[in-house]
Amino acid sequence: MRKILALLIALALLVCAVPAFAEEAPVTVTEIQKYGNLVLSLSGSDFFARGYSWGDVVNVTINGQTLEMPVGSNYSDVDQGSMICRVVIKEDLGEDYIILAINMGDLATATGIATKEKTEADPGYVWHYNEGVEEPVAVTFEMKEQAGYYDQWVMHQLVRSENREDYPDLSDEQFANFRAVKAGTVAEGRLYRSSSPVNPEIARNTYADAAAAAAGVKTFVNLADNEETMKGYEGFDASYYSAQNIIALNLGVDFSADEFRAGLAEGIRFIAANEGPYLVHCTEGKDRAGFVSAILECLMGATDEEVTADYMITYFNYYGVQPGTEQYDIIANSNIRKSLAAAFGLETIEGADLQACAEAYLLGIGLTQEEIDAVKANLGA
Repeated sequence: MRKILALLIALALLVCAVPAFAEEAPVTVTEIQKYGNLVLSLSGSDFFARGYSWGDVVNVTINGQTLEMPVGSNYSDVDQGSMICRVVIKEDLGEDYIILAINMGDLATATGIATKEKTEADPGYVWHYNEGVEEPVAVTFEMKEQAGYYDQWVMHQLVRSENREDYPDLSDEQFANFRAVKAGTVAEGRLYRSSSPVNPEIARNTYADAAAAAAGVKTFVNLADNEETMKGYEGFDASYYSAQNIIALNLGVDFSADEFRAGLAEGIRFIAANEGPYLVHCTEGKDRAGFVSAILECLMGATDEEVTADYMITYFNYYGVQPGTEQYDIIANSNIRKSLAAAFGLETIEGADLQACAEAYLLGIGLTQEEIDAVKANLGA
């Protein structure tokens, strides 16, 4: 009798459990962000409640395509060009979401889900789902390897604050990630890079604007915004920046994309045609500004060590990453050194003639030799 009763109880529990699993809400894409990142309907907390965690490797099926992604907390948890399932849970800010992305890439385009149209109106783009893509786009998860990426994830953890008081040992210029580019034969006070002097998103714009004014910057290359978005930022009209020569390029973050290459050519021509000092910026002054600055440094005869050192100052300014540490080397090798090697068609930039590579790259994206020579003359002593 007891065995029968236990069996009945077990069956009842099983029957009760089935509907709960069956009623689990399907996961769909709710938004495609500017750079092709896919925002999901599933929260990060609910994702973890399903048994996943940071450092796991998961199979993600999007619109019938299965992709392998590690679970991370920041885009920089993976190398540039690599996919990531980014989980963000910040209770103090009320943030709890999942984004599928390619670090410095465009997942929506890579998967063929949608096509981006650039627009002049804010926010500068609109996505159109491609023909045959069923909406809402369905997404499913399956564990590939539990903790299979955990060690790499730990090495990539970077913590940044947007509060000035949290960086007491940095100058205002360092807090704004503002600095003069001194690599190669770039003349003193001729080329600068920084976070955005007008976008208040990371609370560094006023510091960057003040630093640009003190340096007497006359020409700005804005890699992140279109003109309407740029002029719509609060305080734009009162900024030093607003009265200078500015080109707003509205570039994505996929350095290999034709759109990026064409826009970069415009920006380089703008430097050739206008008077310095010059400042190159995106939003953080980290990735797009880092890549473009590196191209210009290479053009001016910088070594791979100089290019790497300048790029990595950003990671000290934002995250306190120190030279000589394992984390420093991992970040450098998986970001700027990898990006330049890909752009130049090299296995590694170590020992390469980077000036020749940069000239060939610029010719390849549409600049003339005369325009390249003009840039070199404007940036040199």
